[in-house]
Amino acid sequence: MAGNVFGEFFRVTTFGESHGLVIGVVIDGLQPNLEIDVSEIQNELSRRRPGQSSITTQRKEPDAVQIVSGIFEGKTTGTPLCMLIKNQDPRPQDYKNVKEIFRPGHAGYTFLKKYGIYDYRGGGRSSGRETASRVAAGAIAKQILKSRNIKVLAYTKKIGNIEIEKFDENEIEKNIVRSPDKNAALKMIELIESVKKEGDSVGGIIEIKIFGLGAGFGEPVFDKLEADLSKALMSIGAVRGVEVGSGFKSAEMLGSECNDQFRINSETKAIETITNHSGGIQGGISNGAEIVLRIAVKPTSSISKKQKSVKTNGSEEVEFIIEGRHDPCICPRIIPVAEAMISLVLIDHILMQERIISGKEQLNEIRRKLDLIDQQILLLISTRENLVKDVAKLKKENGFKIYDNEREKAVIENWSSAADELQLDSKFVETLKNLILERSKLIQSKE
Repeated sequence: MAGNVFGEFFRVTTFGESHGLVIGVVIDGLQPNLEIDVSEIQNELSRRRPGQSSITTQRKEPDAVQIVSGIFEGKTTGTPLCMLIKNQDPRPQDYKNVKEIFRPGHAGYTFLKKYGIYDYRGGGRSSGRETASRVAAGAIAKQILKSRNIKVLAYTKKIGNIEIEKFDENEIEKNIVRSPDKNAALKMIELIESVKKEGDSVGGIIEIKIFGLGAGFGEPVFDKLEADLSKALMSIGAVRGVEVGSGFKSAEMLGSECNDQFRINSETKAIETITNHSGGIQGGISNGAEIVLRIAVKPTSSISKKQKSVKTNGSEEVEFIIEGRHDPCICPRIIPVAEAMISLVLIDHILMQERIISGKEQLNEIRRKLDLIDQQILLLISTRENLVKDVAKLKKENGFKIYDNEREKAVIENWSSAADELQLDSKFVETLKNLILERSKLIQSKE
């Protein structure tokens, strides 16, 4: 199975199934000696774990992370960092009644068509359980971003037809739907509880903001920053759409409305945009403004209402009910997953940019060495000319000839021999030699 690795420079590989023994992640590309707070990893996993409220699945998983390699005495070693999370409350028996039935909204049918086999126990690799591995990796990325004063913040903007009207960041972690609007949160919870009683589920919209990322991150063609962010978010199973900035509303605007015009900040004198319809990204590259994205989260596919489907062997149509423990709304638990995926993309693009900067630094270092060599060449030429003057003076005092054909012939042979040994271009050496010899003759003739 391909597609288990994410990232180019900060590479993340997840493994494990929903009802297997463990799930986990391996991170490769971490620099050594980075300070890592393991408690922060556990905090992020606790934000995503099941069973944390009345509106989430009641599967009881503590999601206790075990670091088996890559960190020593609180710092990264530079070797692959491996983290394991045990599945402590799996109940594969809950899925026996649907073992031979394709569950609507799930990947059973497509997995079977692609691989000829599929894991009916909660979806296997396609289960939302896999996202715990992403959150563990994202917790590492978040800490690196924090050291660079970059922050990723996600929250519930809308559930069903209930949308926030106020924004108070302090309210997000105070309510079980992770909404920045206290009053809207109460209505959202009421709606979720209502659809839960009916054996149904409901979706919503999550908004994500990135603060502190400067201008210049991202690539202008296939690896546009918004393209990579969108791919990362769309790789989350329940996400069905992504908006950047004004998103689909841009289609209703005029160019004069949609364009983010520039100005100079009166206090900082920095260049900035007056509006932010582009969501902080222009031409695939960050412009230094706040980056804003939104994702559409579908209703959870596993519901306890009677549904229609077909048997996996295609023999007959059936009606059935899905048993087990499922989220009536996945939005609150998707928030840490979305933050993790965004963080992984940002780290990758930062490392990509640093390689460019590193290349410039290397170029400047080489140029400094060239400048030093040039100075040494000029110093040697000056020293040589002084010696030529001494030779001319001695020749004049002793009545020797200014031009010595034998000496010139020996010099030419020495130059040619040295040029061959050093594998220098013969024409270049010939030109340089003639210039130096002519210069020597001129100096001696004037002395």
